[in-house]
Amino acid sequence: MLALHYIRENKEAILEGLKKRNFDSPKKIDQILDLDQERRSQQANLDQHLAQANTLAKEIGLLFKSGETAKANELKEQTTNLKELTKKLQEELQHTALTLNELRTQIPNVPHSSVPSGSSEEDNEEIFQSGKVPDLGKNPLPHWELAQKYDLIDFELGTKITGAGFPVYKGKGARLQRGLINYFLDKNTQAGYKEMQVPHLVNEASGFGTGQLPDKEGQMYHVQNDDLYLIPTAEVPLTNLYRNSLLEEKDLPICLTGYTPCFRREAGSYGAHVRGLNRLHQFDKVEIVRIEEPHNALKALDGMVEHVKIILEELELPYRILRLCGGDLGFTSALTYDFEIYSSAQKRWLEISSVSTFNSFQAERLQLRYRSKDGKKQSVHTLNGSSLALPRVVAGMLENCQTDEGIKIPKVLVPYTGFDKID
Repeated sequence: MLALHYIRENKEAILEGLKKRNFDSPKKIDQILDLDQERRSQQANLDQHLAQANTLAKEIGLLFKSGETAKANELKEQTTNLKELTKKLQEELQHTALTLNELRTQIPNVPHSSVPSGSSEEDNEEIFQSGKVPDLGKNPLPHWELAQKYDLIDFELGTKITGAGFPVYKGKGARLQRGLINYFLDKNTQAGYKEMQVPHLVNEASGFGTGQLPDKEGQMYHVQNDDLYLIPTAEVPLTNLYRNSLLEEKDLPICLTGYTPCFRREAGSYGAHVRGLNRLHQFDKVEIVRIEEPHNALKALDGMVEHVKIILEELELPYRILRLCGGDLGFTSALTYDFEIYSSAQKRWLEISSVSTFNSFQAERLQLRYRSKDGKKQSVHTLNGSSLALPRVVAGMLENCQTDEGIKIPKVLVPYTGFDKID
């Protein structure tokens, strides 16, 4: 959420920034400011009556001590009336605060100044491209046919066990998955990220903290009997490790990495573009998360982008980086870079990573702050990125590395897979 003091002090800048998102409810900002003023007025009124009640209580105590019982009892009647009034004021204040917070959850993050305007992925800005797209001849096989040919992934068996979007990895396909996970984790820990193993289900407070809840699009799996949610990404439990925390400046930055399966309902996803590994309900991903001082967040974001670039260079995959436009930006993000690899068989780009900074947007929801050396408390900035998501990496690798003799494994992965070719 946007901090209230930030909204008070930057109304026009916020409205101007939200235009990049095509935000269609600017009046909500005025409603928030009006409710904030009402809340502060109610708080002041309540504080005044509570102070009055406290003064009366002390006065009553002194009267009883001095033997002025009758006068003390008269004042006690006033305190009874004050208690009823303060209870009513507290209820009004609570209602206003809840309404205010509900409105604040409906306002997306303000895009960074570098975010281009636009309404869809067509307006995203390509800022970098690397690697040579291989010439695979006239009829290269898509990964779902390669997976069947070499007995790597069984989509039908996954459908039998669970349903569409839950593939079964077999033999060298399973070893490739495991090898990629270990490789990604090793690269991340070597870069200074602390490896964590976290729960795969979270409570509502955790989902709210990182902005997945309220889940307006119904993309999260909900375990109703226990009121828990299957995680859509490791970002949720990793970031929530520090929910409701006050950190010290010396503790920052905090750099975490973790592997988890991820679960997404992907409601409404149909068609050839989601075939095979292109879009799944369950998939594996290694995530990196950073908690930073505000002044260092953009530098940290650049470092995360460079880190993912190194991994893709080592995997020898053709890729590009996009700066997302306002219309394609996630609700909580202030600035996002998408990484895409080129699928030579499908002849299109496949997204395999998003690296984002949220400024203080998540921290406000998480109540996550730090105390600077001068004793001032303020919100941290949070960042996260996929490093990397496996399904489309595997899809791109199978397709781009196919040869007449089989699928060649990138050299960097051979120590992790134990084989250099799938045939």
